[in-house]
Amino acid sequence: MIGNDTTGLRWSIGELARAGGVTVRTLYHYDAIGLVRASERTASGHRRYTGRDLHRLYRVRALRTLGLSLEEIGDVVDGAPDDLPAMRAVLGAQLEELQRQGERIGRITQQVRGLLRQFDAESTPDPDEFMTTLEMISVLDGYFTQEQQDQLARRRAELGPEAVDAARTRWTGLVEELLGHVDAGTAVDDPGVQRLVRDGEELGSAFHAGERGTEEAARRMWQDHGTDLSRGLPWSAERMAGLVGYLERARQAR
Repeated sequence: MIGNDTTGLRWSIGELARAGGVTVRTLYHYDAIGLVRASERTASGHRRYTGRDLHRLYRVRALRTLGLSLEEIGDVVDGAPDDLPAMRAVLGAQLEELQRQGERIGRITQQVRGLLRQFDAESTPDPDEFMTTLEMISVLDGYFTQEQQDQLARRRAELGPEAVDAARTRWTGLVEELLGHVDAGTAVDDPGVQRLVRDGEELGSAFHAGERGTEEAARRMWQDHGTDLSRGLPWSAERMAGLVGYLERARQAR
């Protein structure tokens, strides 16, 4: 330590870095953004930190461990020390963000487990199909918000594998019936076609609980990536693209 003067102990930047458990480079950055600045300077311009500066650094480090951004930390340490409502608001917002991150990590964990199961199966996964799965994960992120993806995942878990399989079978039957109408040129306002469209929407609502934003995201994704999404389905991309257009006209005909 540099020693005492009439106002107490003083630390050089290197000494403060050791005392605070950070690097000198970090302290330079904190100084540049106004988070922790030296209260004093020597005659030659060297930084000298006071006990108050060290205490501020300890507070910054403690808040950093909670995952707060430097900007948020600056707002907290610059505020009144007894402003507990403000502190509670900051921590509450941080908790919500951590929960969202936890849900996303949980979803990604399930995706990775599913991919690993392909490797653990008796036959090695086809490279093209495997990469297509990875691509589709990226596509989902481009159309569905994290909240929508989490909601869909929770709903599938709530329904259970048997209900999901039953829904998949029912969906296949609806597609077959609707494709028959497309091939036959049935008018989109035909009562039978309208009934099938409503059945399909009701089936979808079991998974997205009527969230219109989720429905619209699914439609946009299919319109933009119908060819890729059709891989592995028993119908060609051209037929599925024709069905998508047919369904849109059927909805507009109501």
